[in-house]
Amino acid sequence: MSQTPEPSSALLRGMDGAFNLLSRICLIVAGTALVTMTLMFAWLVYGRYVLNDTPTWVEQVSHLLLMVIAFLGAAVGVRQDTHLSVVLFRSAVPSKVRTVFVFITDVLMAGFGGFMFWYGLQLTQFKWKTLIPLIQWPEGLRSLPLTICGALVFLFSVGHLIRLLMGLDERKDSIE
Repeated sequence: MSQTPEPSSALLRGMDGAFNLLSRICLIVAGTALVTMTLMFAWLVYGRYVLNDTPTWVEQVSHLLLMVIAFLGAAVGVRQDTHLSVVLFRSAVPSKVRTVFVFITDVLMAGFGGFMFWYGLQLTQFKWKTLIPLIQWPEGLRSLPLTICGALVFLFSVGHLIRLLMGLDERKDSIE
């Protein structure tokens, strides 16, 4: 007789699969943006010093790409628990208190991600009809990575909370 998996483990497998896919997509997009930005700056240098004709659009597009790299990278850092954090207090207290600190941190991160998403969405909508000089793309594209990052930070933090509340949190502080 075959065993049916527990609903909680099926939920976790589905959540982990979806979050791993989102994380992988973020890394691919951020990596592609980094390579694209590098190639653009090579073109900028070539245009400026060889052709004596500076491509002015490079600066504006590179600002957009930098936002993509920074914010998607930050979201992946939350998922993989590699974001900047201060673990001194957590590592100096007993395990039960540490779990409370981790819970509070995850709740704060979820709240922060929710605020980033909500206010980033409002900013993106507000700026969408204005165009970026030199490239004539919507100005809202500058804040769109902030909005996406906020949604991902919220989701990834809630995922950490679910694992923590189920007693299945596998994260370790970097100094352990």
